Amino acid sequence: MSIYNLVSFVGIFLLMGIAYLCSSNKKVLNWRVILWGVLLQFVFAFFIFILPIGGKVFLVINQVVLKILDSASAGTQFLFGRLALPPGMTNDSGETSLGFFLAFQALPAVVFFSALMGLLYYLKVMPFLIQLFARLFTRLMRLSGAESLCVSSNIFVGIESPLTIRPLISKMTRSELHTILTACMATIASSVLASYVFILQEQFPTIAGHLVSASLLSAPAALIMSKLLIPELEKPQTLGIHVKPEYAKQDNIIEAAIDGANDGLKLVMSIAALLLAFLGIVALIDLVFMQGGGLINQITGLKFEWSLKHLLGYLFYPFTLIIGVHPADGFQIAQLIGERLVVTELTAYQDLAVLMQSHTITDMRSVVICTYALCGFTHVASLAIFVGGISALAPDRTKELSRLGPRALLAATLACLMTAAVAGTFYNSGSILLR
Repeated sequence: MSIYNLVSFVGIFLLMGIAYLCSSNKKVLNWRVILWGVLLQFVFAFFIFILPIGGKVFLVINQVVLKILDSASAGTQFLFGRLALPPGMTNDSGETSLGFFLAFQALPAVVFFSALMGLLYYLKVMPFLIQLFARLFTRLMRLSGAESLCVSSNIFVGIESPLTIRPLISKMTRSELHTILTACMATIASSVLASYVFILQEQFPTIAGHLVSASLLSAPAALIMSKLLIPELEKPQTLGIHVKPEYAKQDNIIEAAIDGANDGLKLVMSIAALLLAFLGIVALIDLVFMQGGGLINQITGLKFEWSLKHLLGYLFYPFTLIIGVHPADGFQIAQLIGERLVVTELTAYQDLAVLMQSHTITDMRSVVICTYALCGFTHVASLAIFVGGISALAPDRTKELSRLGPRALLAATLACLMTAAVAGTFYNSGSILLR
């Protein structure tokens, strides 16, 4: 433990204070959500980082995820050959890896994981886990069953989570709609988790366990930040009532796997399209900044780096200090968080891997905090995806959802930072998950 653990602890409450200052109604505070949300995060983090048994459990989870990824590589290697081999690997024919290729290694794993999730849904494993967390949130925080179920779904799945409460969306309160938007953006889907593991596992062997940990911590963080920004002023229809998830039921296990794989393929195409579009747009914006900034530098004699990532680094730098990142690494981490906001977390994780590989960031504490801070669909593209996706399920609430979207993006960003601050609070260099 060090002084930075205390900084992270104080940062948790500073972040909640920022959310409160941005609240739509400062007179209303749901203390039950705040207290139980913080307590649940502390319990999860204490179990993960402090208790030896907790570290061993998550180390097992880490190994299970890596073994599943090894299985997933069988299909990608059959299709893409050496291009699918992760760096440093050799196949049965003695061929060595040509390096890391996102399109041939990380993205195909999304299809496999999506098919696996389809199987787990068919076998009723996922519905059981989702309802378990939903009951926990509903009872402890006195939330509506609908929003609790959707938030719980987001621990395991992504954009499809609102489908679990499809019949109830039109009748939800403004605060409930804000909560499901926030939860969608503050968490990640288990299917894309595989991509992040592929990117970072060489530099960070226990990354899978930390990503699972971040998914668990982010759910109560999303509830806290959402209710601080848009507190509940009405009486939800499902307040305190347990709601069963709605989901498509396949006739057999083969159909479940096929549907899951098809959904995964659509997700891969969506990710690829977003990367192509937004990386190009950011490059164009950077070009404009560099041209204009270059003229300003010539006139003023400054040597300022004019790029969107660099400018966003200044915006998020105070937040990296709040969550307990060492000042020496603060600006680099701030740039990654800013990059995630305008591009995607996938690109940010790639750049984190590069920074670790080049030894630009060597402090493991900074790496862990950054890993948790980036673990969410908290970017402009996802704002459009989730507002559009939920609006399609409840067209009569489109206008309200579009108005709530920017506030939900703010709440989700604060929730991810809060998750990182909790990880920083309980960070222990002797934890088995850091070896």
